[in-house]
Amino acid sequence: CQEVFFSAHCALTGFRRTSHSGQPSWCQAKTPTAFHHYRAGSISTLDSLDFARYSDDGNRESDERVAVLEFELRKAKDTIQALRANLTQAAECEVPSQERKNFKSSPEIQEPIRPLEKRALNFLVNEYLLKNEYKLSSITFSDENDDQDFELWDDVGLNIPKPPDLLQLYRNCGNSLPSPRDKSDASVGTDSGELGGHYFQQPVQKTESVQVPFQAEVVQELEYQIGLLNSEKQSLAEQIRRLQSEIQTLRKNVSTPSAPTEEMGPSRSEMACNKNPLDNGQYLDVLGASEPECTTDSKPDPLAPTSTPTQPHTKFKSQTSHGKGPVQFDRPNRKLSPAFHQALLSFCRMSADSRLGSEVSRIADSEESVMLMLGRCLPHIVPNVLLAKREELIPLILCTACLHPEPKERDQLLHILFNLIKRPDDEQRQMILTGCVAFARHVGPTRVEAELLPQCWEQINHKYPERRLLVAESCGALAPYLPKEIRSSLVLSMLQQMLADDKADMVREAVVKSLGIIMGYIDDTDKYLQGFELMLLSLGDPSERVVSATHQVFIPAFAAWTMELGNLQSQLMPALLTRIEKLLKQGDHGLDEHKLHIFLSALQSLIPPLFALVLQNAPFTSRAKLHGDVPSIEGEMHTNGNFHLPQLIEIVGRINVTSSTCVHEFSRFFWRFCRTFGKIFTNTKVKPQFQEILRLSEENVDATAGNGILTKATVPIYATGVLTCYNQEEDRKLLVGFLEDVMTTLSLSHAPLGSLKASFVELGANPAYHELLLTVLWYGVVHTSALVRCTAARMFELLVKGVNETLVAQRVVPALITLSSDPEISVRISTIPAFGTIMETVTQKELLERVKMQLASFLEDPQYQDQHSLHMEIIKTFGRVGPNAEPRFRDEFVLPHLHKLALANNIQMVEVKRIDIATQLFEAYSALSCCFISEELMVNHFLPGLRCLRTDMETLSPEHEVILSSMIKECELKVENRGVGEAQGSMSIAASLVGEDAKTKFLNKMGQLTTSGAMLANVFQRKK
Repeated sequence: CQEVFFSAHCALTGFRRTSHSGQPSWCQAKTPTAFHHYRAGSISTLDSLDFARYSDDGNRESDERVAVLEFELRKAKDTIQALRANLTQAAECEVPSQERKNFKSSPEIQEPIRPLEKRALNFLVNEYLLKNEYKLSSITFSDENDDQDFELWDDVGLNIPKPPDLLQLYRNCGNSLPSPRDKSDASVGTDSGELGGHYFQQPVQKTESVQVPFQAEVVQELEYQIGLLNSEKQSLAEQIRRLQSEIQTLRKNVSTPSAPTEEMGPSRSEMACNKNPLDNGQYLDVLGASEPECTTDSKPDPLAPTSTPTQPHTKFKSQTSHGKGPVQFDRPNRKLSPAFHQALLSFCRMSADSRLGSEVSRIADSEESVMLMLGRCLPHIVPNVLLAKREELIPLILCTACLHPEPKERDQLLHILFNLIKRPDDEQRQMILTGCVAFARHVGPTRVEAELLPQCWEQINHKYPERRLLVAESCGALAPYLPKEIRSSLVLSMLQQMLADDKADMVREAVVKSLGIIMGYIDDTDKYLQGFELMLLSLGDPSERVVSATHQVFIPAFAAWTMELGNLQSQLMPALLTRIEKLLKQGDHGLDEHKLHIFLSALQSLIPPLFALVLQNAPFTSRAKLHGDVPSIEGEMHTNGNFHLPQLIEIVGRINVTSSTCVHEFSRFFWRFCRTFGKIFTNTKVKPQFQEILRLSEENVDATAGNGILTKATVPIYATGVLTCYNQEEDRKLLVGFLEDVMTTLSLSHAPLGSLKASFVELGANPAYHELLLTVLWYGVVHTSALVRCTAARMFELLVKGVNETLVAQRVVPALITLSSDPEISVRISTIPAFGTIMETVTQKELLERVKMQLASFLEDPQYQDQHSLHMEIIKTFGRVGPNAEPRFRDEFVLPHLHKLALANNIQMVEVKRIDIATQLFEAYSALSCCFISEELMVNHFLPGLRCLRTDMETLSPEHEVILSSMIKECELKVENRGVGEAQGSMSIAASLVGEDAKTKFLNKMGQLTTSGAMLANVFQRKK
């Protein structure tokens, strides 16, 4: 029975005996005259190694342990070489002899390439490509044969000598090359009892009927042996790696101060006797549990069992630590063979055949083996963890990726990290970024470039914006840890591509922030122009959050770099000013206000860096302190240059004063500039340059052309951008005086009031300046010149909309009533627009009644009966404020008086006045037609007024008469159908013209109308 077990054990462990009659028949191609019999090296693990003859007195230092382990390593490598020889010979014999006979008998049939031959040729081809600089072809060739390691010849086959390279083979193709194989033949045989058939009990027959089944069974047995040998090869390779790790650990221990001899590990002889059979130095084989006590004899027991690498369920971790012997187990006082014990233990229900079972059956006890285990297990763990909790795996993934020895495994782990969460939220992204930075600090710039950056590049176009956001944030977070060449080339290009192509605002925002970080680390001066273009591209982004990030992060970082290069004042600011000037020159064809805003906002963000540059280069730097003499420091700043002020002021003079956006942007720029550089600098450097240009005299205003400097945007920008920087009493007085002088000068010169209106609009947006503006206007109300009083009345219209009702009641209305009784009729007429604006914006009934009474006096007082200008102003005001005024005011006051004015215009004898009034009435009725009008008002006032207006247009403007007829028809239908459907009553009269024939007539004659297009557009566009 024991002999049976021994034979089975030998079959499993790979013992093969050479046949006494010679080589095995399946490997015998030709029998030489003389050949040598030899037995292949034992296919075993370290349990068969003899440590006893290396033992000494047992009291050596720990470095002897290193020598023993090195010996074990050499023996393991020799064993692998023997395995290679066996497996190679078996692989060469895989083709049945019958097929070989066919190939030999038929030369035209080429024998198919064997796997071994294919791998050898692949290796030689790849070697040729590399030697001759065909690197790309070599890479492609390697990718197509990813199952082969082209860096190691041993990967081609087992114990195969490396042939000459392809060039040498080609040169010697006509000569007979010496065979690389040894001249002596060797064989690996098998005992007659080891194979299932009776191959060696009967003479081998030459007939085909016996050869074919014989070969089939032999091939099957060889395939089984090959599987065993491959498994053993893998086990021994892992054993070598672990032994090397242990040798390194012991060498480190030897380098440290040694402990007393008795505290050191056991001697070699003790280890040799006490050590159970281990397959790789770390995993305990269950088969060794029944091994007899070790002796000091140099020859191992021929019946000692060997570990079985194909049975992973028989391995358990040895409960040992470095420097201590393995755990000893009680041995039974029995004489059963180890093979029988192993057969009994095979009935234990242990499942190590699966991947997980294999990992469970082996417990690592070194750092490297732990990393290897984690690298194998993490890819299977991550998919089974809830998405909401996967960030808990980040530390484990990062540590393994940092310490794992295999590049492919590290790449897989980092790929898992970046794909850990499908759509990571802000907190999860922060955790991943924190891990990436920790990884970068640990591994250094080379591995960051080689391992982390490819992960970013792969996800640059991911379909989920959260993943692209992670890429954008990673580029910035990793910037300090990358090689500078990569930082200024690859990473910069990646971010530039994302900024231009990504559609998600949050991604582009992160890109801009990362670009700012890159600008803080870049030192390649050739990238300056690229940085400038990136700044303009970011500022032109349609998203406000991207523009905000540009001002907050990118521009400060870019400006800091330009300061170091010395380009801030010499290149960056002049480049922006040049672009602004170019825009203004193109303003005749329509100013691109968006681009102007981009350039001005960039200039505004450059003010703090400019101030920092001034401080760095100032003569007072050496004596400046944190809380030192600030006024004296400010006083010396103007000696460091003009900061492009003359050019800026000259640009301001070319701005169209009606462009409120341009005025506002430049005002903000000068306000921040003056606030940053201080009051003394503003008073001594900025104000004098403006005052030199703005000479407040009538000579400085061209009354005929209206193009003097006081009519330009210089006035509102100086008033709102410079004079409002500081809010002390003397500053407010200076602003009030300036506005009063401008109002007086423009009025007396009969110049356009655009610059003064722009100043009032810009200042009126801030409630803090309402009292100040009312003070300026009161100065105009009591001025001796009627021209100035008219200007003041006009300015009240601009101020009323933003002033609270209390100020309107206490300051505005009294001033307007004072002007409404002015001796000059022009002054009284000038108050009408302001009164109308009050009716449109104020809700206090008492205030509205006062304004209503004043307007009624203008309409009903006989002295104004023939005042054509007054009637024109009132009708124009009614058309502007009527749709938005209180309904009661519109119904009881506006519509009845419009009816009276239309009726009076029918009897106007002066044709010019008649057409003027008719045109204004047409605009007013067009605007009011969009409002809801009751049936009573429609019948009593609205329709009669339209009919009167149509009477005027029949002779004065037939084109308008077509529209009026349609409006009248629609109103009459509404009145008739009011009882049928009330919903139809609120329909816009003008909108109903779409379906009328009059629309066609109107559009055909539209080009012949004398009325402005804007006025006619009101017919269709105004809504309630």
